[in-house]
Amino acid sequence: MIPLPVNRTRSRASGVAIALLVLSACAPERTPPPPGVLVVSQEQQPSWIRNFNPLTPATSARWPTLAGIYEPLLVFNSITTEYVPWLALSTQWLDDGARLRVRLRPGVRWSDGEVFSSEDVVYSFEILRQHKALDRRGVWSFLNAVESLDSLTVDFSFSRIYVPGRDEIVSQPIIAEHVWRHVEDPVAFTNDNPVGTGPFTEVRVFRNQVFELGRNPHYWQEGRPYFEALRFPALPSNDRANLALVFDEVDWAGNFVPAIERVFVKRDPQHHHYWFPLTGSTIFLYAQTQKPPYDDQRVRKALSLAIDRELLVEIALYRYSRPADATALSDAYRSWHRPDIAAEGDWVGFDPQRAASLLDAAGLVVDSKGRRLGPDGQPWRPEILTVSGWSDWVRAAEVIARGLAAIGIDARVRTYDFNAWFQHVQEGSFDLSLGWSFEGPTPYLFYRWLMASSTVRPTGENSMGNWHRYGSPAADAILTAFERATDPDEQHRLAARLQRVFVSEAPAIPLYPNPSWAEFNTSRFKGFPTADDPYADPSPNKFGRGECLLVLTRLAPR
Repeated sequence: MIPLPVNRTRSRASGVAIALLVLSACAPERTPPPPGVLVVSQEQQPSWIRNFNPLTPATSARWPTLAGIYEPLLVFNSITTEYVPWLALSTQWLDDGARLRVRLRPGVRWSDGEVFSSEDVVYSFEILRQHKALDRRGVWSFLNAVESLDSLTVDFSFSRIYVPGRDEIVSQPIIAEHVWRHVEDPVAFTNDNPVGTGPFTEVRVFRNQVFELGRNPHYWQEGRPYFEALRFPALPSNDRANLALVFDEVDWAGNFVPAIERVFVKRDPQHHHYWFPLTGSTIFLYAQTQKPPYDDQRVRKALSLAIDRELLVEIALYRYSRPADATALSDAYRSWHRPDIAAEGDWVGFDPQRAASLLDAAGLVVDSKGRRLGPDGQPWRPEILTVSGWSDWVRAAEVIARGLAAIGIDARVRTYDFNAWFQHVQEGSFDLSLGWSFEGPTPYLFYRWLMASSTVRPTGENSMGNWHRYGSPAADAILTAFERATDPDEQHRLAARLQRVFVSEAPAIPLYPNPSWAEFNTSRFKGFPTADDPYADPSPNKFGRGECLLVLTRLAPR
């Protein structure tokens, strides 16, 4: 067995922390922002591009377009695993699941003072039908019609019974019909001066290096938000964002910070805090299953057995997380998780000897020089793709590569900038790659993008989520049943069956549940979620289903 060079990896991992400590010791005096202006670090960009289109299919709209300028019908709280009424007060299934009735909140106004109504909701979905590129949630794959019954009631008629569709409908950001009906090209529209229902809608400043959003003068939650504005400095890298956090330039961040107790908390224990609940998406090592030998589950399980996850989370994650189990479920699904089924998946343990035996049985033998041979009889030299600059992922990939070397596989870590990496994984042009997974209120969406045959695309064609190109007939049948299940107990039974299929087939290799990164400075603001007050996920990164709205409407100046 080839030993892992732990010291070299550790010294590299702690180098960022040491640099931050040295720089923080000689930090210059900083001028704090005005009272009532919350400084946020959520995106790392060298300069800002003005785009507040909540429907944009191309590049990401500026934070918090999806949950701050615009709002969904309901907000999903991943900590309590419950929906919070927002623009809608309630939903109701009718006609045995063929129709969903949504009752809206009265008294809501758009930021220009116009009244919010059911016509806005209808238009928000009709524009997705007219412009398929905007339908990122795929709602028109199961919807037949959206109809306004009165100013506060909307009916969604389904083309097929699809209970998970409710989750996608209530999470869709709602736009103003009286504004967007005049937009010639909503796909390319940058929406420079947005009109929304959210707490922060007014663009007070927009320059290359900084922009500010002021509060909505007509916000429906009376007296909220409790502060004046959000400020976003352009921070080109994770290291620069961490320096800004350490130097008290940022109030709220969603960064990976190495050695956070030493680097951040110790500098000001009274005000520097963090909370990293394990409710983020699970991080996987994906194997492209349309390429031999990764189409063989024995091979995928062998690769998994060669990974020392305990070492991986220590070196790459500073033990902010834990090794994944064989169901791959994070704490976001703790009420669904079946430990007894997870225990059946012994292929997530660290056992190089068994890994080697599985590869031998699959015909991938070792030659006289100790090199593992691939299906073509040549030395097996897979590449492990990851994103350059994502230090936790890069270190994780290095730990994986050393583990594979111990069983004769000459794996190489290959880093790309984010856009190039994303193109490779979407097209399936890789051997092995780190990657995230999809989240949802139930495990349905998570397992659908891991195992559903309907999500498999040919290599070379973009796939939104099933990057490893795996389809399971056994999972397909269970997912179809889940789509028709309105009873929560039945949903839990079906989720257990999905866990068992995943554990049996090992479609992808789970590494660890990703922490929901959240750091905050309480010297100027109070009300952040903490482990002692877990009213919501604490991270600004949780915006896909509106969750950061729960934080933005709770924070208040000191």
